[in-house]
Amino acid sequence: MAFEGEIWRVRSGEEAVGDILIDDADFPWLSGRFTAHPAFDAVRDLFARELALAERDDDWEEWETAYDEIRRSVSLSSPDGPVPEFLLHIEGDRAWFRWSDEPFEEE
Repeated sequence: MAFEGEIWRVRSGEEAVGDILIDDADFPWLSGRFTAHPAFDAVRDLFARELALAERDDDWEEWETAYDEIRRSVSLSSPDGPVPEFLLHIEGDRAWFRWSDEPFEEE
């Protein structure tokens, strides 16, 4: 698959949060090995909370609030540059995400 072997970057402002080396592409999801940088410590708990809420599958408003905090805290870039929309999960040394080249419409 064309994405495998690519490195996607997670940033917080100008700081590198981590890199994702893509090793699986199952449209629309990409996943790979996550290498955390020191700046990941500042957002680690946000990702843990978001994932716990998603796995609970009982309060999607609370999950949206948690995920909004992630979106305010980090950005995701493909090898071609930043992507405007994404849904990113990080657990341990794994990350999986989907993205859009176009901003999502507000409901």
